[in-house]
Amino acid sequence: MGYFDLTGQTAVVTGAATGIGEAVARRLARAGARVAIADINAEGAAEVANSIAETEPERAFPIHLDITKPQSVAAAVRDVLQRTGQIDIWVNNAGLAGKAAPIWEQTDEDWDRIIKVNVTGAFYCCRAVIPLMRERKYGRIVNVASIAGKEGNPNMTAYSASKAAVIALTKSLAKEVAGEGICVNSVAPAVVRTRILDQLTEEQVNYMTQRIPMRRTGAPDEIAAVVHYLASPDCSFVTGQCHDASGGRATY
Repeated sequence: MGYFDLTGQTAVVTGAATGIGEAVARRLARAGARVAIADINAEGAAEVANSIAETEPERAFPIHLDITKPQSVAAAVRDVLQRTGQIDIWVNNAGLAGKAAPIWEQTDEDWDRIIKVNVTGAFYCCRAVIPLMRERKYGRIVNVASIAGKEGNPNMTAYSASKAAVIALTKSLAKEVAGEGICVNSVAPAVVRTRILDQLTEEQVNYMTQRIPMRRTGAPDEIAAVVHYLASPDCSFVTGQCHDASGGRATY
């Protein structure tokens, strides 16, 4: 058995039809897990699951999930349990960047949409899966935050605030279940080349990239590598942490 082996485990990755979520799903499947490709984009989730199955037979299946609706989260959990009988890993990756604009140009709807997806969605998912993990005395939750949640990016007020909330949610939940075999951690990427950048201006992307000492954007696979460790049994004495994957932008 190699390090970070996930054989026999079931993982759910939200927002797994594209970007970081897709990279995480593919990596966890290669490590031996059965992975639920959970996304509001049912067609995209099916495409990724089928693609993974070409090299990792029976390691992936699609799940339609709208994380902003608790009933959809509950249905997804039931579906995964019917298929595999367990949920060992949950990766809260689904998120939105929102439009790039100063706060005085942000509407109520802009704010509410980002908070509902990035924060409330993660809350619904954690709340739904934690009882299962507590019952089995084992589990790994990994929340994908952002370096913006630590430093705050201008013209991204709602996004920065939402990712700070994700980090705090992680730390709080981790303390609640620290004695029950469950580890809850987050990852804070700097700018990563995914479709989420399509929501931003080139000026905004350049602002973020210039603050990375490595002077480049990250790749989804590089974030997936960090998530893989945090999702594994080897991550047994690490909980309530926010692990940067920022090319050196933040070191605290």
